[in-house]
Amino acid sequence: MEHKLATAEKKVLVELVKLVQKRGLEGEKGGWKEFLKSYDKKFGASVSDPSRRSNDVLVAFLSSLNKKEDLQLLARVMQCDANRNLIEKFKEESPDKETPEQRLVRMTIAHDKYPTFYSFPSYADDWFVTENGKKKSKVMKSTRMLAIDCEMVTCEDGSEAVVRVGAVDRDLKVVLDKYVKPSLPVVDYKTDITGVTAEDVEKATLSVADIQKKLRRFLCAGTILVGHGLNNDLQVLKIDHARVIDTALVFNYADARASKLPSLNNVCKAVLGHEVRMTGATHNCVHDAAAAMKVVLAVVEKGVDTTIAQPEEMVEAEKAIQEAKKSQLLLHKIPHSVPSQELHGLVSGDFTLDVKPPKRPGGYYTAVVVFNSPEEANEAFENVDGDADKDSVGFPQKLVKIKLSSGYEASLYLRKNAQDGEVTTRKRTNSEEDNVSSKRQRREDDDSEETREGNVNLCEDHLKEIEELKEKLKAKEDCVKSSEDHLKVIEELKEKLKAKDVVKSNEDQLKEIEELKQKLKAKELENKTQDKMITNLKKKLEKKK
Repeated sequence: MEHKLATAEKKVLVELVKLVQKRGLEGEKGGWKEFLKSYDKKFGASVSDPSRRSNDVLVAFLSSLNKKEDLQLLARVMQCDANRNLIEKFKEESPDKETPEQRLVRMTIAHDKYPTFYSFPSYADDWFVTENGKKKSKVMKSTRMLAIDCEMVTCEDGSEAVVRVGAVDRDLKVVLDKYVKPSLPVVDYKTDITGVTAEDVEKATLSVADIQKKLRRFLCAGTILVGHGLNNDLQVLKIDHARVIDTALVFNYADARASKLPSLNNVCKAVLGHEVRMTGATHNCVHDAAAAMKVVLAVVEKGVDTTIAQPEEMVEAEKAIQEAKKSQLLLHKIPHSVPSQELHGLVSGDFTLDVKPPKRPGGYYTAVVVFNSPEEANEAFENVDGDADKDSVGFPQKLVKIKLSSGYEASLYLRKNAQDGEVTTRKRTNSEEDNVSSKRQRREDDDSEETREGNVNLCEDHLKEIEELKEKLKAKEDCVKSSEDHLKVIEELKEKLKAKDVVKSNEDQLKEIEELKQKLKAKELENKTQDKMITNLKKKLEKKK
């Protein structure tokens, strides 16, 4: 461990010390600050920020930890960092030099969803972080593969737990097929999906830690873990492994959005010519692991394309959804102050209103207006007065105003749920149509506090508020005139600080430098705060006008 610490990068050592502080761990000379007081007779704990300490000091403290569980934590953190570095190197490797297996690894980690799917709490004591070896070239040339799959149940706290694990090697030989006993009571065995019964779980004697031990001998340097939705299996097995091939991320549908991930059944039908299981049949983790390995081998050994056609039933279902959307209009960016009952008066015709609540309290909400036919929807859209426009993907919409029973007036958008003419299925999904673009929705929710109720008619109260804002703005601008004095003080402090830093400081000088730095930060923060307040006041004033 001492050698690993001595050769570790500064950022890793700093991360380790901060984690040790957070967990309240102590070495032979106590915690971090107690260690500094005894180790550094000159400065003691006056400089306790790990990032401002030398590698030697950081290593000396970490080396003072001697409890087994503390050393295991250090090892996990360092291995996680090594794995992250390895993953970055995978991305940088030239495609011309990589093996077919490594190409699929790169495709997995380059997927947009990889950072989210494979972000694990690997520092936890019950997690196993695999080692991938020191020689990157040897690791990347390895073609050893192991496919795994798990069956899961729901526990009383709502979490998922593994109850059966299956693993097959590159030759499709079953190397592991074991039942696992969950650590918490099970409330849903999902027997119709998993095929696992309460009796199967009752007979199980192995824990997740036992399964980790059984898998260790297969996860040697360079081994590639294969699976479909592999992140879910690694999450319940509590294993962090850098070199993975996730067939859910490697394969994609032609003429479909990138976020639409294919099922293992559809990948097998497209690549192997048959399904993993018949419709309605229960899962079998061994069969699923073997199926994932087979489709990977088809790409590696036969050069099968990773882009597959959408199944006919999926295309037909999408067509039916898009056809239904022709009879719909979408009301969106509705201020939370607008009662949903008052939306009925905005459009004419025979329709039903499906209201979607805001994602955040006080945010905008949406509503789907469902008509009996596309003709009725189009007629209703044309009859509404408003500024015609198109949204970011070309759907016709109008910015309309609604008169509320309270006497106020609010603005919102009325949009068609399908493009004029031929419907394009690639641009949007059903959920996105119902809830509006998620990115725009988040942005709108963030802005909801500033935009508030929509465009309300100005009244005397608003005019008074404008005058108050003008007075505040004038006061702040007068205050800013003194900023030159602040800047002079800051410059003087900087000069003093520079002069102090070039001298070899004793303990008193170091404390004075710290005080000067605090004063400098305070002055700079004061200026920034004033600038920010003035900017916000100007924005409010512009909106009120």
